[in-house]
Amino acid sequence: MNQNWARFLPDTIKARLEGRHNLQRVIGNAGWLFADKISRIGVAVFVGVWIARYLGPEQFGLLSFASAFVALFAVMGSLGLDGIVVREIVLNPEGKDHILGTAFVLKLCGGAATLVASIAMISLLRPGDSLSRWLVGLAAAGTIVQSFDVIDFWFQSQVVSKYTVYPRNAAFLLITLVKILLILDRAPLIAFAWAGLAELCVSAAGLALAYNLQGQALKAWRVSTAWAKKLLLDSWPLILSALSIVIYMRIDQVMLGEMLGNNVVGVYTAATRISELWYFIPTAIVSSLFPAIIRTKQTDEGLYYVRIQRLFSLMAALSLSIAVPMTFLSTRLVVMLYGTGFASAGPVLAIHIWAALFVFFGVAQSPWDLTENMVRLAMFRIASGAVLNIMLNTLLIPARGAVGAAIATVISQAFAAVILNVTHRKTRRIFYSQVKALLFFRYLRNI
Repeated sequence: MNQNWARFLPDTIKARLEGRHNLQRVIGNAGWLFADKISRIGVAVFVGVWIARYLGPEQFGLLSFASAFVALFAVMGSLGLDGIVVREIVLNPEGKDHILGTAFVLKLCGGAATLVASIAMISLLRPGDSLSRWLVGLAAAGTIVQSFDVIDFWFQSQVVSKYTVYPRNAAFLLITLVKILLILDRAPLIAFAWAGLAELCVSAAGLALAYNLQGQALKAWRVSTAWAKKLLLDSWPLILSALSIVIYMRIDQVMLGEMLGNNVVGVYTAATRISELWYFIPTAIVSSLFPAIIRTKQTDEGLYYVRIQRLFSLMAALSLSIAVPMTFLSTRLVVMLYGTGFASAGPVLAIHIWAALFVFFGVAQSPWDLTENMVRLAMFRIASGAVLNIMLNTLLIPARGAVGAAIATVISQAFAAVILNVTHRKTRRIFYSQVKALLFFRYLRNI
């Protein structure tokens, strides 16, 4: 075993990994993604809490409202291409320059559309609020810069995500230092929005440098009409799915802001920041396993479904190990981090944290949806969850405030990620796997 990290493992685990080179690569890749996210989380929680304390619920709520508002339009910037591009590079490595070049231009156009649509809509909703327009405009401009994320898709396809960790962490740490200086300098709210855009710019430059250092060249990228048609044809259901995901992940903050004001948004966001910071876990694991799952489907159907089951079981184990203790520690944790001014976020966190189970299941199902070409059905499930979320928010926010929004999120996540799988004969098998996953010890012991 030639992996450097393996020397820290117990001998029994080393023995089980010996000779399993693909699994070693997956673990190593996931480890880099975890290292990236964990290092960010430690610093981000500290600085994020400091910013929230400095700004207070009202201004923190406005900053969060702007971010959530742009997220509703940012789907146009991503175009649902992430998994599609990775899949196509794995299956067509000789066409990577055409795939990456085409995806870059598509995302660039999508980012520009996001910027225009976001500013136009916020101007209609809040015509006299210039600060909101600036915050929304700066957040939306970031979607243009994120076109360079296509470089990360290539690194994912090669299962070498460590090369994206370096530039992103460097950008994150640099701008985090800038944010600390802004707090110490008593900077206005708008300065923090500029800092967020600057982080994306520095990260994009770092990704381009990492790509070149790996012997690749941005100038080799080509735009192909044929690839554009193929990518958009495959991704349009994912665009709608991503829009639906954003709706039931962010519409609560927008509706709270419009119905109850920025102060409530600030309290609610304080809770969801703690709840959602765990969502990197399934993403890091699944992005590392995705290429292997595609290849297994092509060679061994039985092993393919065994691995899907193990993935669901792992997701259940991880999400429950987070949700159960967080339920009982929520108020104490919120007060310790944010102060008594955010104490009402405790009950919100105790409820919202249970969405993690269904989010983890949803992320784990995404490789199956792509491999089985079931993205249209996935779109229907997620869109149904989004509609249900809006309906529940309309009913529960006036009656229960931020707690009502948290309840709506958990119910709609469960409905979209698990319950609707019962309704189709193919996804029924996934539903049974999700139920079995709750007996995770049985299905994890043979990994």
